[in-house]
Amino acid sequence: MATQRRRTRTRRSGKRPLTSRLRRLALWSLGLAATVFVVVQFWFLAHILWWTRFDPPSTQVMRAEIARLARQAPRVRVRQVWVPYARISTHLGRAVIAAEDARFTDHVGVDWQAIEDAYLQNLKRGRVVRGGSTITMQLAKNLFLSGERSYLRKAQELLITWMIEATMSKRRILEIYLNVAEWGVGVFGAEAAARHYFGVGASALEASQAARLAAMLPNPRHFDRHRDSVLLGRRARMIARGMVIVSAPR
Repeated sequence: MATQRRRTRTRRSGKRPLTSRLRRLALWSLGLAATVFVVVQFWFLAHILWWTRFDPPSTQVMRAEIARLARQAPRVRVRQVWVPYARISTHLGRAVIAAEDARFTDHVGVDWQAIEDAYLQNLKRGRVVRGGSTITMQLAKNLFLSGERSYLRKAQELLITWMIEATMSKRRILEIYLNVAEWGVGVFGAEAAARHYFGVGASALEASQAARLAAMLPNPRHFDRHRDSVLLGRRARMIARGMVIVSAPR
């Protein structure tokens, strides 16, 4: 009877049990988080749709490098000159595909076979020696994401990757990637890289030069300072051999 009287008093006073208030708060929080998530995804998608026709003025990686140089080397300026896909040597397109994503023209953003191969190779070596990121995944990171490594960031990278693949042609994906990829200290894009290392425009790159640029992509700042690296030369020769069996979008 006492318990019943307490419940009756609670109902009469208009007060809700604590568990009910907590449940409502949890549902409200989940709803807010879902709303924020959807808004953020639409923000990404809106930018991607815009960039199907217009060139991105900068990337997250580029902005981070500008901030780093301002702190550590204020005299160094970021160099990037956007050039259309047709004015970039086809050698460079094939070299980057051979080096970074041999099945670029076949997959839909994620190459599960490459991820499995990378996992097995890393497991065998006992350390990370190879990644499984595709060109589209790398573009997603370059455009929007920080260098932080977490499962949430990886999930966001995959979502952006699928947005890019669903809205852009392979040619456009590769065009943007070649124009925003980091190729040295403050060096971004094929045109700036070609002039920085070889004194020519991106359209004039020869096959061997393209292979060398593609070989630098995993660690461009290091290879900018160590251009005569034995590892760089070996990797460039491997890429040159792989260039003959891949094709770039036309």
